[in-house]
Amino acid sequence: MNKFALVLLLLVGLISQFNKVSAKEFTQVSSLKVTTLSTMLASSGIGEWGYSALIEVDGHKILFDTGNRPETVLQNARELGIDLSDVEDVILSHNHGDHTGGLISLTKALRKQNPNALSRIHVGKGIFSQRANSSNSILKTRDELMALGSEFIVYEQPTEVFPGVWLTGKVPRVHPEKNWGGKGKIVTEKGLIEDNIPEDLSLVIDSIDGFVLISGCGHAGIINTMEHITAHIHPGKITTAIGGFHLVFASDEHLAWTATKLQSFGLNKMIGAHCTGIDALYTLRGLLNSDRQHMVVGSVGDEFSLKEGIKAGYIAH
Repeated sequence: MNKFALVLLLLVGLISQFNKVSAKEFTQVSSLKVTTLSTMLASSGIGEWGYSALIEVDGHKILFDTGNRPETVLQNARELGIDLSDVEDVILSHNHGDHTGGLISLTKALRKQNPNALSRIHVGKGIFSQRANSSNSILKTRDELMALGSEFIVYEQPTEVFPGVWLTGKVPRVHPEKNWGGKGKIVTEKGLIEDNIPEDLSLVIDSIDGFVLISGCGHAGIINTMEHITAHIHPGKITTAIGGFHLVFASDEHLAWTATKLQSFGLNKMIGAHCTGIDALYTLRGLLNSDRQHMVVGSVGDEFSLKEGIKAGYIAH
């Protein structure tokens, strides 16, 4: 066998092996439904400054964040006819009370029907850090829930928690999308450092239509998060973004930059709830040449599914 034939044979073998690995590594979900349970606007139920959504994906039910007030998510779920008692996994996007405030009351109420309700709590590394300017109420919440038998699972790296369902883990702050107050401090052995909400994580659903990103506040930055997804899960399109993205104070210049980046990821659907900002959502809609069927302000009761796309509450129109 000559050298050319040998090199060609080796290349064919490597390509074949790469294709086998690529096909094996990534699972895409076949069914997904996301229902908003807490945000400011409400077509039904009650609105608040907070965020929560129920994720139903390939037979799994996940509660993403728990709203602000103790009873909001419970009441809204009842009004929407949603049973949360069989939800055993809850994700906390970060430590702020407008995302964790309903956790204890939800757990106690749902445990009356299911002793394992909300028993697995998924969080990002850094959520339990000691904050200098506040008591970090999540520490008290953690202790109370652990006494009730709950388990906290901490993530730093991108992790597939169910087939095709990922948590981002810690997101590097490559671009200066700083969208937090800047006054908070974290206590470390070497002294105080800026509290940039290091635990911020998002949920990522891998579907045949592209990634669906679900965020609580997106304190790591929506573009930083998307680049992290395509670099560390796989380089697919991110077609849908749902939740809070903390663009409420973004300048027109920053929104224009964000829109250009979003377009490069293939984004074509967005439910901008909570801290995204109403004007920011409308500005992005215009910059992306989208419409009210594909980019809407989030409201309690709105839905997204792979089959039907966005079903917004009437107030979002």
